[in-house]
Amino acid sequence: MDNDNVTRTDGSLSFGGLTAMIIGSTIGAGIFTTAGDMASNGAHTGSVLVGWTIAGIGMYMLMRCFFELNKLRPDLTNGIYSYAKEGFGEYVGFNSAWGYWMSALISNVSYITLLFGALGYFFPVFGEGNNGTSVICGSIAVWLIVVLVSKGVQQATLINVVVTICKLIPILVFIVAVLLLGKFELSVFFDNFWGRGDVPLSLQIMSTTSSTVWAFIGVEGAVVLSARARRADDVGKASLTGFLGILALYVTVAVLSMGVMTTEELAQLNNPQMAQILEEVVGPWGATLVNVGVIISILGALLGWTIIAAECPYEAARQGVFTKAFAGSNKHGSPVFALVVTNLLIQAFLLIILVSEASYLAFYTIGSSMIMLPYLLSALYYLQLRKNAYAIVGTVYGIWMIISAGIIQFLITSILYAPGIWVYVKGRREKGLKAFEPFEKRIAVMLLVVASTSIVLMAAGIVDPF
Repeated sequence: MDNDNVTRTDGSLSFGGLTAMIIGSTIGAGIFTTAGDMASNGAHTGSVLVGWTIAGIGMYMLMRCFFELNKLRPDLTNGIYSYAKEGFGEYVGFNSAWGYWMSALISNVSYITLLFGALGYFFPVFGEGNNGTSVICGSIAVWLIVVLVSKGVQQATLINVVVTICKLIPILVFIVAVLLLGKFELSVFFDNFWGRGDVPLSLQIMSTTSSTVWAFIGVEGAVVLSARARRADDVGKASLTGFLGILALYVTVAVLSMGVMTTEELAQLNNPQMAQILEEVVGPWGATLVNVGVIISILGALLGWTIIAAECPYEAARQGVFTKAFAGSNKHGSPVFALVVTNLLIQAFLLIILVSEASYLAFYTIGSSMIMLPYLLSALYYLQLRKNAYAIVGTVYGIWMIISAGIIQFLITSILYAPGIWVYVKGRREKGLKAFEPFEKRIAVMLLVVASTSIVLMAAGIVDPF
């Protein structure tokens, strides 16, 4: 039997639903902010273009890895965990699922911060999205979405399709307005193209990594939800279709933004930067449109990532890696326990925002760092199966992402990976199995050492996580 043509009678998500889930969960905030974020990190026009080129090629190769793995092993649902487990054993597979889960829920935290920052444009009481009012209202929004998702994943994805269409409107208006009104100026675009030499080009390019990774987080959403796909071959097709469409939008918006304002001007903008760029092009109504679009976009992303964040530990638990409790579901087939635990952790991070006044940028950088290991492990597993260009370049890009993120992000992610040891050990004991193989124990000990060192460095003020 051709596994690619199998129709799953219990599958609820069609090709269109999977593609909308990818676009909806990926275009959440990055497209509205990356131009300014890259500029504030010191990246000038030339390095931004190089950074997007590297990300476009690298992420395309990663998506091809997911696409080919889905064809080779359609039996491996929840691929982010399954691929790492098949390639490198239970504990490494667990860490892939754990890292993806942490990335998903931290992404939701960053979305909430930007959401109320956008609302602050209309209602100053929300400030920049990280004050007490924003945290309280954000907490309410989180739990309302939990209630919605608990009614069933299929119903939630139908809403996501509508939201996806709505969020594209301000993006398309931005593109058309800049082009038709002649606001794109080559003199601005080429001004200080490579910088003035105060920041080396290599560092400028590396500084774009977290923004580009953040921009594409979610393109693998169809793989995470593959167990719910109506047809097995829809998963890979939806992943590539969603990726190519998103890449085209991101690059277009980035290029046009750099032709409207200089790098120095972009660096001074507040989130969401696209609002102020469009205001420069068409007037105040442009900022209003973009802020409304950001609000709708983030609500859709929150919905999509709530589904994905809960699905990851749920599927991992069903396959025996997370503790049994995470495999619990209600009569609608919704992973209720995973939903509740995920959003309790989101609630905890919202309280951290209140205490530290951490920004949207800080949390999305952490979220990007957490997902780099799961991406790399998936590419490495495909490299085990096929020694082709997709596998090689995808793997190299995965390594590049981790190296370019820097030592501080490595230290922070170790702290977030360490608590997973307890969950993994508990899950193994529930099955009557020994916790670790010898090589896995060495990995766990090393992780604990690095995490403990990181905590000491942060407590001493040597490393600032935000």
